Amino acid sequence: MVLTPSKQSDSITFEKPDVTDGSAMWELVNHSSLDQNSPYKYIMMCEYFADTCVVAKENGKLAGFVTAFIPPEKPDVVFVWQIGVDSSQRGKGIASRILSALLNREACKDVRYLEATVTPSNKASQSLFRGIACKHDTECKVLECFTEDLFPTDDHEEELCFRIGPLK
Repeated sequence: MVLTPSKQSDSITFEKPDVTDGSAMWELVNHSSLDQNSPYKYIMMCEYFADTCVVAKENGKLAGFVTAFIPPEKPDVVFVWQIGVDSSQRGKGIASRILSALLNREACKDVRYLEATVTPSNKASQSLFRGIACKHDTECKVLECFTEDLFPTDDHEEELCFRIGPLK
């Protein structure tokens, strides 16, 4: 399913990914400051979680993506694992539009909350998620989630849970 972009003059499409999108997602991450995952992670997300992942494309080229899933023990939550926008596409509102496309998916019809973990230094993601809460006229609660001591090395900040909702 292709969701219509919010701007008519815009050539960005928002689509359900397939396994052929996995390597482009990995490449985008590899050329950014996002946490690195294996190429397998992106291929797996495209195969097994395509209903809750979105790729944004311009002229067939990956402009951004979100990988997300609905935790089995929280069927009213969609958890955003990672969101990325190609550096050439930043400043166009693509990240918020990707999240809107995700929330409009049939797979998210019972979702009342969007959750994501964000480090304290990641001001861009904090702003993105607070903006989504504002756009949906709902709360954005920031909760402790994964403390620094849980990570095997000393170079990872704590991860705070941004919980947005209830969504209408």
